[in-house]
Amino acid sequence: MIFQMTAKKVLGADYERLKKSVLIWAIVYWGLRIAEVQVEIAPFTLYLMAGSFTAGVMWLTLSAKDNRANRMNLYMMPFEEKRLNAAYVSALGLYAFATKTLGLLCVVWAVSDRSAARILGSVLCAVNAVWMSACVYAWSKSKRFGLLRGCIWCGGVLVVLLAMGQEGGRSLAVQSADLLPRTDITRACGLVPAAGFMVLVGNMAWAIRMTLGADAYAFYRTDDDPSRRKSAGRGAASGLVWRYLLRYMTSHRNYLLNTVILWGVACVLPVFLGRSLFLSAGFAIASMNTPICILLSCDPALEQAVRFLPGQRRAFFLPYGIFLFLCNMTAETVYLCSRQILLGGVSGRDVLTAVCFALLGAAGSALLEWRCPVRGWKTESDLWHHPRKYIVPGLLLLLAAVL
Repeated sequence: MIFQMTAKKVLGADYERLKKSVLIWAIVYWGLRIAEVQVEIAPFTLYLMAGSFTAGVMWLTLSAKDNRANRMNLYMMPFEEKRLNAAYVSALGLYAFATKTLGLLCVVWAVSDRSAARILGSVLCAVNAVWMSACVYAWSKSKRFGLLRGCIWCGGVLVVLLAMGQEGGRSLAVQSADLLPRTDITRACGLVPAAGFMVLVGNMAWAIRMTLGADAYAFYRTDDDPSRRKSAGRGAASGLVWRYLLRYMTSHRNYLLNTVILWGVACVLPVFLGRSLFLSAGFAIASMNTPICILLSCDPALEQAVRFLPGQRRAFFLPYGIFLFLCNMTAETVYLCSRQILLGGVSGRDVLTAVCFALLGAAGSALLEWRCPVRGWKTESDLWHHPRKYIVPGLLLLLAAVL
């Protein structure tokens, strides 16, 4: 019953989202197979993609605000902690794997080697990531230094994935060519991936055991922080949109992390784009900070208030558009400075082009938030992966190609 309550919350009353997702991923898989697109993907990269992507989606799903009410309803009934944790994490894990990770794996399987070992390894990494994420999420509240332990744990799993990625143990064979006879090398090469699979299965079993033994209330998070309530009250009293935007960014560290990562990408873009070719493409990529373009969709209560109060086109969306422009322009400035240091030759025309791209990206994102906000999402993971986020970046890339 607990599994059905949670699964129907994220997958629909009749599991229609699960059926729809599986059908779409099957169509994508066979479409790529028919197109005969081939890409060489290393096993370690495949396993790392499956594990890290699933862990990120699972963490966003566990911390989703919409799941808190459903979780609170579960606490109102008599429950056994192990069964409650098992059903809750299994339902959310099914949602994360079937609606998100399976799409990534179908694309990878269609364009790369489809050996049984790779398919089994990628699925195993995804399932392992589900239970590891749930365990670390529970640790982060119930145990001191829970996140630090989780980081150390993830580092050990990366070593195991690296061992699993030694296809046939070729790297081990090269290193040991002067020490072992060829027959011993071949035997050892076959044991490296198999041992990695066995260790990963044991790690998953231990993660399941730790998750089932965790405090059931560790999965429930509240916003009853006195300092946060006080801060929100001051922001509401002043009515300053800028203060709201800055406080929203500081209270959601993943937005800041995404912005910093984008700045890092802007620093290395000149190396990949060259001296003059694809200059405008760098401006489009540097403006691709999609999470901050859906700040209104992330907060349905704020959207309702903005649409209810008069004069909000100017009172809210003008500061919001300026905020997006400054964020885009910061990334464009980092890109231009890096280009000047590494390649040189940045002209006033390039600066003007960067300003135009930042302005167009901000105006387009603010307009979409006003005209077509993202609604009907179940968790923040659905919102973060919504296709509407990529309309403006896609148009900017098309503009860059024209230029």
